[in-house]
Amino acid sequence: MKRDDLLERIVIDPKVCHGKPVIRGTRMPVALVVGSLAGGMTFDAVQKEYDLSMEDIRAALKFAGDLVEQEQYHPLPG
Repeated sequence: MKRDDLLERIVIDPKVCHGKPVIRGTRMPVALVVGSLAGGMTFDAVQKEYDLSMEDIRAALKFAGDLVEQEQYHPLPG
């Protein structure tokens, strides 16, 4: 699946979940998907628990990765 196709699965709508990014057609926040994986859930478990496709999960990860790439980071004073 192409990058743009993945990102089309993510929606930001101020009327849905206070404008947080969600999986299209759901109220499932990208942050919850990514956090569940970071917390140790497997792709299969996330897919079953939240009724998502593997493409939805990959889109959430791609969105989060792209967001991190856009940020600027500065070292904290030591």
